[in-house]
Amino acid sequence: MLGSGARAAKPSFVSYISPEEVHVKEPIEKEVNPHLLPGELLLCEASTVYKYIQEDGSNRGTYGKLVCTNFKIAFLDDSASDDNEPQFKNKIVGENDITLQCVDQIYGVYDEKKKLLTGQLRKYPEKLIIYCKDLRVFNFCLRYTKEEEVKRIVSGILHHSQTPKLLKRLFLFSYASAAPKTTDGRNQTVMFDTLEDWRGELERTKGNVKYKVVTTNEGYVVSDKLPLYFVVPICVSEESILKYEGRGIPIWCWSCHNGAALLKMSAFPKEQDDIASQTQKAFLDGIYKTISKPPYELLKMDDLSSSLPSLQDIQTAYTKFKQLFLIDNSTDFWATDVKWFSLLESTNWLEIIRRVLKKAIEVAECLERQQTNVLLIEESATDLCCVISSLVQVMMDSYSRTKSGFQSLIQKEWVIGGHGFLDRCNHLHKSDKEEAPVFLLLLNCVWQLVQQYPPAFEFTETYLTVLSDSLYVPIFSTFFFNSQHQKDTSMSGESLKTQSGPFRFLTVWDWSVQFDPKAQAFLNNPFYAEKPKLDKSQRKTARFKHQRQLSLPLTQGKTSMKRGFFREETDHLIKNILGKTIGKFINSSDELPNSFREFYDSWHSKPVDYHGLLLPRIDGPEIKVWAQRYLRWIPEAQLHGGGTIATTAKILDLMEEVRSLQEKMDEEHSQAVSGDVHSVPMLRNSSRLSSLFPFALLQRQSVKPALPTSTWKDLEDEDDLVKRDDEFVDLSSDTS
Repeated sequence: MLGSGARAAKPSFVSYISPEEVHVKEPIEKEVNPHLLPGELLLCEASTVYKYIQEDGSNRGTYGKLVCTNFKIAFLDDSASDDNEPQFKNKIVGENDITLQCVDQIYGVYDEKKKLLTGQLRKYPEKLIIYCKDLRVFNFCLRYTKEEEVKRIVSGILHHSQTPKLLKRLFLFSYASAAPKTTDGRNQTVMFDTLEDWRGELERTKGNVKYKVVTTNEGYVVSDKLPLYFVVPICVSEESILKYEGRGIPIWCWSCHNGAALLKMSAFPKEQDDIASQTQKAFLDGIYKTISKPPYELLKMDDLSSSLPSLQDIQTAYTKFKQLFLIDNSTDFWATDVKWFSLLESTNWLEIIRRVLKKAIEVAECLERQQTNVLLIEESATDLCCVISSLVQVMMDSYSRTKSGFQSLIQKEWVIGGHGFLDRCNHLHKSDKEEAPVFLLLLNCVWQLVQQYPPAFEFTETYLTVLSDSLYVPIFSTFFFNSQHQKDTSMSGESLKTQSGPFRFLTVWDWSVQFDPKAQAFLNNPFYAEKPKLDKSQRKTARFKHQRQLSLPLTQGKTSMKRGFFREETDHLIKNILGKTIGKFINSSDELPNSFREFYDSWHSKPVDYHGLLLPRIDGPEIKVWAQRYLRWIPEAQLHGGGTIATTAKILDLMEEVRSLQEKMDEEHSQAVSGDVHSVPMLRNSSRLSSLFPFALLQRQSVKPALPTSTWKDLEDEDDLVKRDDEFVDLSSDTS
């Protein structure tokens, strides 16, 4: 052929054996049954389903059974062995399990073309691709499955994971009514569902001098959006709380060591008639005048709806951002690698994180340096108010950087505070308009602090990752209600009583439900700098220096220093809400950006006290991608025997050696000393570990193509499922 003068063409070899047949000749007919939780029912199943190994793009995989229950979608691999058992295993959700709430989008493949599957199907796909909210991608081939089973399993998965549901149809209720009663599991986490919890928090923060816990909303007589108990300034009367269903009332979040407090307030609707508007302005005028008098500090207000991105902007940015990590195969990964940074910047997700962190620093400056009360204002005070108030407390209160303290903070500001988890996570698939990753935004911001100041936190980034995963595990009530009222009324139904009496939901803070003790050890930071018990004369010298870390070569931040802290917002509030200027308020000026910069630079020029104020670094490329969460399922993005886990393993080896020597020196204390030796287990042979351990354990080889991407694409197998013009993965239209 070469001597015939014919034009050189693409390789002409044609294989008449499917890729599946090359690697698995015959499916093993072995009966495998799913492990069902209490209350879990098998709804439909399909045998002889072929699951692709997504990372290498070679169409290799394994046969098994695909099942759908009222809790999850699961692939049962009959060739699974204990050798492949992950070291960090979730007892509720397996490696090949997808909870129905974790399903993001489902695509079908027809004649090698991907199509988003919704509603009733006229034709059933030969391949199924499931994209998950935790960024896993599952590829299933249905070509060898019986037609009736294909119809049943595809229809079942679509119906149970994508169609709107009633609240009490969630698996949460089935599990709670069928599961055996266990201990409460809250450990040291303060749940803030009792009067004593709130009084204890006031006493801890020394806020009980100026603020009080009110029981006005017992029975939800004021509002079903407010918790049963909350804290307000002592001067606020019960009549004021009742007047507008809690709107316009400053609600206490936290008190600083100097007495300044962080408050939040639910704003009045903007579009109202003049009479109602004037009445509300007069009401607000009276409230502000009251809390601006001694013993209260001066007050600054911030309308977060005008100073931070909208929920729609946050949702849009995250939707673009997550697409960068929903990778089907290696070829797809390397094809986007060339434009990685431009694609990342175009999502605007990291810029939103930067803006939120900057706002939290500005609030911290007011509380810490200016000793001024800060009032956060939002329409419902349950979204961005939760983000900023939580971040400020993590930055200023070392208790919130312990595991129990952080969990108590989430309970106080988010769960009891009334964040609409049900709507924002779209657990019922009722309205995409209400969906927004607000809680995930907080975890991303906290992760920035964790990776910048590791010794300051008792928990690890793995803890934050599994906490984000728990958003989609419907056996815990923590993230599945919009308010305390909704949870209480859901539990009071006659039909929900069990033989042993009214059931009780599990809380996510009982980590023993998901992980055994060895796995739970990964949630605890072995390098946490516990607060030393020192004399007053020693406290000033107990300081630590932080080290700057390498970061992704991102572009410089777009943080604008033109707008002063609360400048336009305060003027807007005084003009449109109060109707007149109140002299007690501190109005921002053009000098405040310099004040903020001075505060920021001054703090970063000094050694860090890991138990004092922490300010995140937000300049330039300091804001990073949360690699463990977003890249854990992509082997190409992992470092073989590298990353922070390799350093951690070496340090832990030294720590264990020191402890061992200490045991020999003092045998009578050996048990007490050796109790934490294996605080992070199974880190031997760190050279074999992936940088994204413990989620990605051993690095599988993935070779980057030596040819340019364009040439590589020309040589791709024509059976490649992912087309370059697929709108789901192509973000090039958003870049310049």
